[in-house]
Amino acid sequence: MGVAGTIGFIPLAADAKSELPGEPGTMISDDMIRDVREWLANPVVELSITSQNRLRVGMTQDQIDSADKQWVAEREAEDQPLVAAILTNPLSSYLTQIQARSGGLLAEIFVMDQVGLNVGQSSITSDFWQGDEAKFKNTFPKGANAVFIDEAEYNEETDTWRSQLNMTMSDAQGTPIGAVTIEVNLNELARRQQL
Repeated sequence: MGVAGTIGFIPLAADAKSELPGEPGTMISDDMIRDVREWLANPVVELSITSQNRLRVGMTQDQIDSADKQWVAEREAEDQPLVAAILTNPLSSYLTQIQARSGGLLAEIFVMDQVGLNVGQSSITSDFWQGDEAKFKNTFPKGANAVFIDEAEYNEETDTWRSQLNMTMSDAQGTPIGAVTIEVNLNELARRQQL
């Protein structure tokens, strides 16, 4: 049998899927959550959320939906005033630095206000409003110390498993003011845990 006859039995690297390195709820430890809380304690985080909360007081669901539609449309457009305003604000700059310093551990970080609209983010998200998603529903409405670790999802583009660590954001008095989502590269986390 020649080489051509055996090709069908050779697994192609492009079709290979990395193995899930572990359960996100076990891998994302209390120590990691404590570390995340430390860098989220930077004043720019609370200031940004509380400022947006003041700006958005009384915002109706129709206005939220309209802003979300604008965001989705702008992602594909040349003119992006809403996207640009969020991606260039001080909080987004800070989150981008945190993601870059993580050395591949953190794939994405975004902070939401009290209705689930993005306040700042390390990279562009698919939508602007997270208030209808589990990442928000399982954190902000649940109180100041709520933590929700989502199921692992496979990212084909990077051949990695990822999970989202979601937490309520609170002010200095412990009052919930928003939420944060940190997408963790589980493959990189497993590598570091083996060192």
